[in-house]
Amino acid sequence: MPTTSPSSERLTTAFWLALLLLGFAIYLQGLGGQYVPTNGDEMVYLHIARETAETGQWLPLASELENMRNTKPPLLIWQAMVAGGWGQGWHMAALRAPSLLYLLLICAGIVFSLRAITQRWREGLIAVCVFLAFLSTFRYGRPYLTSAPETFWFSLPLFALIWQRARLPAAGPGWLAHVVFGIALGLGLAYKSFALVAPAAAAWWLALVASESHPSWPALLRHTLRVAFSAVLALGVFGLWFVLDPDPQSVWREFIVGENAAKFADPRGYWRAALAFDGSGVWSQLLAYAINAGLLFFVLPGLAWVGLKALPQLRRRWPLPAPQAILLAWAAVWLLVFLFPSQRSARYVIPAMPAVAMLIALHWRDIPRGWYLPTLLLAAPVLLVLTRLAWVGHEIGLASPAEIGLTLGIVAAAVVCIGLGLWRSAWSRAAAVLCTLLVYAAFNAMVAPLDGPAGRYDERAIAAAPVGRIAVPTGFNGQFERFQFLLPGAHDFVPYDSRAQARARRGPDAEGQAQAAEELRQLLSTHAAVVWTASHGEQVTPPCLPDCRVLGERWLLTSRHAPGEIRKDNLWYPQQWLYRREWLLVRS
Repeated sequence: MPTTSPSSERLTTAFWLALLLLGFAIYLQGLGGQYVPTNGDEMVYLHIARETAETGQWLPLASELENMRNTKPPLLIWQAMVAGGWGQGWHMAALRAPSLLYLLLICAGIVFSLRAITQRWREGLIAVCVFLAFLSTFRYGRPYLTSAPETFWFSLPLFALIWQRARLPAAGPGWLAHVVFGIALGLGLAYKSFALVAPAAAAWWLALVASESHPSWPALLRHTLRVAFSAVLALGVFGLWFVLDPDPQSVWREFIVGENAAKFADPRGYWRAALAFDGSGVWSQLLAYAINAGLLFFVLPGLAWVGLKALPQLRRRWPLPAPQAILLAWAAVWLLVFLFPSQRSARYVIPAMPAVAMLIALHWRDIPRGWYLPTLLLAAPVLLVLTRLAWVGHEIGLASPAEIGLTLGIVAAAVVCIGLGLWRSAWSRAAAVLCTLLVYAAFNAMVAPLDGPAGRYDERAIAAAPVGRIAVPTGFNGQFERFQFLLPGAHDFVPYDSRAQARARRGPDAEGQAQAAEELRQLLSTHAAVVWTASHGEQVTPPCLPDCRVLGERWLLTSRHAPGEIRKDNLWYPQQWLYRREWLLVRS
């Protein structure tokens, strides 16, 4: 790995460009896969999009799920409808492609913003690589249920302001720019929620004020009025939903009251929940940026340490350089605003992660090497787990020699990267980012075999699947929708919550197995076909034989494990708790 000394400037830039291309390739890998890290509600909104597309109308939104129709603004739903050709090209890769496009636009904004600040490409490339290495980007940057669209639209005014302040420090956006940016904010709200106008507009207002070259009361008033105008315009764009939807009362009841107002209510009481030392407390939310960074968790305290050390000199250096003031305002506002709702989550501050990545890049060498080393040390056990999972998948016949070889090759490259980063201090920072991206690549390679023949029903099973009601297992909201991709055709998928099946997974006792078998028999008697998952890894045939017929079989990775299913004595044997067979069954 190249160092960043002046004599190797060109080589350093080439390294980061190559790392960026590697990152893009990793994000493209398995885009349409079943096991792309995502939000658990992704299938809910794919269901809403498909049901709405089948009506042939943009509005009202349609859904078979009770009280799950107007829980997201329509722009997210319309995006899927268009990307999926109104149901004619309903493929997961196509539905997720717009999210990846938005992610590329965010990356372009980061690069060109830092190019305007530093007059070099290197810092921009570093920032984008860091941004792609964030766990929040990997998890929420490419699925259909994504944070990429609103992140782009909320970031657009701030990217433009950074560029303008770097080129023309005394200039500022006029009324026309505020009209454009108000529409941009409105599009972001139409993807997520009207409530986000608070952090989005506040961050832009504070960035304008903090980066003002000649602070004055008239300038403060001017910025306040213009940003208020943009915020009202943004709310107007969002409010078109109520105008265009033929059932605005349902929108108010399900979205405004049910989805948003509920975030300020907690049965424990507001202050008790806010001060609790759990995942919903203020203390956890203060670590939101570090949590979103994933393996780069400790780099964020390192960045904060750099800022704390600079505080004694702040009076001499005041005012801060305009770009730095904008980035700090951007990050600070989003963090502070989301300390107040009763429901707190690190993912709520994802729209500010581009600012965090840019701050890290601008202080790349200022952050001590020791803050990057935990990334290398934490990556090692993660790679060990991925290697074990991939090897077991190969042993049970899921991965071909080429597929297991690819996974092991990526892991070996990551191990070399860890060793080099620990050995040479000049390489530790770059090694931390490269190693994180290689962990993502290893994960993609580990799950890839399950997106091939081993993890899907073959053509014969799809053709033989009867038209009519097919009972399918579901353990979370809308998970039955995944069978639209696994068993395409004119089927009516009826979800069932297999509580007896979950009980059987907790232990091989006769009572649990008998209850699971009885539930399967009942489902077969009332449905044209049943999709049934094995109760444990060693189960090779469904419990209904010989009274049923197997049309198809596939392997899957289970999630939401029952208590006691993963134990110390079987942790090293994922074939007992992770890998399962699934069958498509009909009555004999």
